Amino acid sequence: MLVLLPPSEGKAAGGSGAPLEPQELSLPGLAQARAAVLEELLDLCTGDELKAREVLGLSEGLRGEVAKNAELRSAAALPAGEIYTGVLYDALGLADLPAPARATAEDALLVFSGLWGAVRVTDRIPSYRCSMGVKLPGLGALGAYWRAPMAEVLPAAAGDGLVLDLRSAAYATAWKPRGEVAGRTATVRVLHSQMVDGVEKRSVVSHFNKATKGRLVRDLLVAGAVPGSPAELVTALRDLGYVVEAEAPAKAGRAWSLDVVVTQIHH
Repeated sequence: MLVLLPPSEGKAAGGSGAPLEPQELSLPGLAQARAAVLEELLDLCTGDELKAREVLGLSEGLRGEVAKNAELRSAAALPAGEIYTGVLYDALGLADLPAPARATAEDALLVFSGLWGAVRVTDRIPSYRCSMGVKLPGLGALGAYWRAPMAEVLPAAAGDGLVLDLRSAAYATAWKPRGEVAGRTATVRVLHSQMVDGVEKRSVVSHFNKATKGRLVRDLLVAGAVPGSPAELVTALRDLGYVVEAEAPAKAGRAWSLDVVVTQIHH
């Protein structure tokens, strides 16, 4: 099972650890592309601050993120699973997973990133600010930039099992599973259901979406569930108490679509 996750906007500080060693990151086939993005980001953030803030979409209050990016080569690095924070990662709770679940997580989770392409939760990276929606001056839109290197590397990383795609739309642009891999991919949408004047209303709410995705990954890991296909995933989630509505693809080579319907979030 390969689980595709978005990163978080908020990131923990790197502390006092050793700096990034790019050659040690997983998916070495992405090394050249990572080096190009890192170089572009460093050039941007060591230059005009106003331009850097404009390109990165940062407010005045986030100007410190530019200076942080300028120090990426020397900044302390931590495992990506500790760097990424926020609602999804709080619900996932990597730090206190039981040992067997943690081992599965280290193998199965892949976090997409505008800067690194994709990393394992054990990969040591510094705190940074560079979303997939950024258009770097020399490389263009990062979502489009990453498509070719991802297409080379990700099919092998997906192996021959389930691909559980929990990415947000911006990060999904970087790699779209195709062919046989797409047929064993399940994309998940979380819908918040509530009764309004006696009528059920469903909506996508960011907090519910992120928290539920983190919680369902945690529940699968703790239960030791390793579904091998989208159909097995539906069964596993229902066994764990989730309300799941599934739609098998109409044609071969397309992903399954799963709606997980929630009425409340358990923190």
